Amino acid sequence: MPTAPLPQFPAGFRFGVSTSAYQIEGAVDEDGRGPSIWDTFARSPGRIVDGSTGDVACAHYHRYAEDVALMARLGVGAYRFSIAWPRVRPAGGGPVNAAGLDFYDRLVDELLAHGVDPVATLFHWDLPQPLEDAGGWLNRDTAHRFAEYADATAARLGDRVRLWITLNEPFIHMSLGHGMGVHAPGRMLLFDAFPVAHHQLLAHGLAVAALRARTASPVAIANNYSPVRVLGDTEADAAAGAAYEALHNRLFTDPLLGRGYPDGPGFEPGVVRDGDLAVVAAPIDVLGVNYYNPTGIRAPDEGSPLPFEIVPLDGYPRTAFDWPVAPDGLRELLGWLHRTYGDDLPPIQITESGCAYDDAPDADGRVHDPERIAYLDGHLRAVRAAIDDGVDVTGYFVWSLLDNWEWAEGLTKRFGLVHVDYATATRTPKSSYAWYRDVIAGAAQGPST
Repeated sequence: MPTAPLPQFPAGFRFGVSTSAYQIEGAVDEDGRGPSIWDTFARSPGRIVDGSTGDVACAHYHRYAEDVALMARLGVGAYRFSIAWPRVRPAGGGPVNAAGLDFYDRLVDELLAHGVDPVATLFHWDLPQPLEDAGGWLNRDTAHRFAEYADATAARLGDRVRLWITLNEPFIHMSLGHGMGVHAPGRMLLFDAFPVAHHQLLAHGLAVAALRARTASPVAIANNYSPVRVLGDTEADAAAGAAYEALHNRLFTDPLLGRGYPDGPGFEPGVVRDGDLAVVAAPIDVLGVNYYNPTGIRAPDEGSPLPFEIVPLDGYPRTAFDWPVAPDGLRELLGWLHRTYGDDLPPIQITESGCAYDDAPDADGRVHDPERIAYLDGHLRAVRAAIDDGVDVTGYFVWSLLDNWEWAEGLTKRFGLVHVDYATATRTPKSSYAWYRDVIAGAAQGPST
């Protein structure tokens, strides 16, 4: 357990928590919501470790007021949630489902009534199934449907949402959902998935324009980053590290910040039309950084379809996901972004940072999670150190407020500050919840960033 107090953060630093729609809402067949690719994927036998679906998840759709009250007691200044595209436009395009927007209208008002800034993510992987049936992110038209959805959502909520995030982790959605097939929609394209990258980024740029026309609130994107640790000292190992760096960290950042696509395996420009890169590079106000762990890389064996091999990193504690706990990687990553992009880099907010452990109530019904406290303490110290290094970091959002439905892992991995009994939906704050509450209460707080 940490004993030394955390250093103070700058005035106005935003402490928050994050969730996503499909992972917590449930109510997938209610109030006009249409099917998403995750409904389809989760109901396909063998796709989800425990055979569960997000049909109920945490029942947040019906218990959102209870969850906002938890946030208010926690003292967070902001809540990052996602809006389910299939609730707002069940067919992907076409008519708006007013009942779906009504839910987010109620949620936003409840947050504001409790002094919590709404931070809305427009796409957290739950593509409407009718768009997938028409080609999904392989189809350029999906980017234009996304811009229409952004416009309709901002028309309703733009006067109250304090920060808009267009996409969540487009790299993960491309690589796991379209490259390797372990996430929805389950495509296995490897490097032929590049059109998914470009069309997501095009969608982002088009959505930025739509949001700017509707609201004065700042606009961001949330990218997943992983510092690359090259294991080996050969030229082949170095080349493997560079290839992975281009794929994971630069593919969704270089064009975003006006530098075009990096050189890398499979980054074919055939789907990029004249004017696209200018749309992609529309200025953003914040870069969201989702960080979980660094990645070990070495040269692949001969005949491998990939130009790198991912290898475990030794010497770190492990989470229940078997991810290394490496706060030093977050400071390293923030420094890399600062050095690589210089004046092109907007202010950063850590939009996800968290860990899964096998938390369970004890005989008295309490949930003790000292490993999570140690994790969060270390990562907040890494952020403070990066700020001292000159990186403009203005917020930190814990993943996650609640234990939730964890994609292909179903209900088997718990990330929450609050324990959820999935049979009853009962919420029980963990010891990490109390710790984070005390951190926030003791931090310098100022105007929202």
